[in-house]
Amino acid sequence: MDKHLRTKQAKTNPTVASSSTEEVSSLEWEAVNMNQEEEDLICRMHKLVGNRWELIAGRIPGRTAEEVERFWVMKKK
Repeated sequence: MDKHLRTKQAKTNPTVASSSTEEVSSLEWEAVNMNQEEEDLICRMHKLVGNRWELIAGRIPGRTAEEVERFWVMKKK
């Protein structure tokens, strides 16, 4: 059992854990321009799946999850 625990602990990535605690201020972001069709799709998808930005971005060709999330955060201000 100890061997299993050590293997599981070895798989954790400390850089992922530390980077997830860092927050980026929305003041550092530049606004993302979306056309009306993209905005409508983002709003509808967000109602369905919530903050699953990868899933939403997968429905919009040429957009990344980061762009979609940035658009959503900036839109809500």
